[in-house]
Amino acid sequence: MGTIQIKRIYEPAEKTDGVRVLIDRLWPRGIKKESAQIEEWLKEVAPSTALRQWIHHDPTKWQEFEAKYTLELAQNNSVNDLLTIINENKMVTLLYASRDEAQNHALVLLEFIKHHKK
Repeated sequence: MGTIQIKRIYEPAEKTDGVRVLIDRLWPRGIKKESAQIEEWLKEVAPSTALRQWIHHDPTKWQEFEAKYTLELAQNNSVNDLLTIINENKMVTLLYASRDEAQNHALVLLEFIKHHKK
């Protein structure tokens, strides 16, 4: 199992990032696909459109969001694609666009992966 880290896609790419995987459902604003330096875009592991619209950056809904997104992940076969990438690489960086570094889906996904490693 490789090492996993999370990082905003707006931060510069570094050699230490390893395999860079975008985990947002929508393409990040202001980032050109040609210069994104990502190996994979796994939009299916992102929160559903309905869940993303429901939370709409409301910090009072964070705990409920975590629970709902974790439930989505438990029923999401695309998580296996991400686990395969993690198992096959020494370093994987999960990229997200959210400005909020304390409350974002990448944190929930990272915790989910740590508890569901192959």
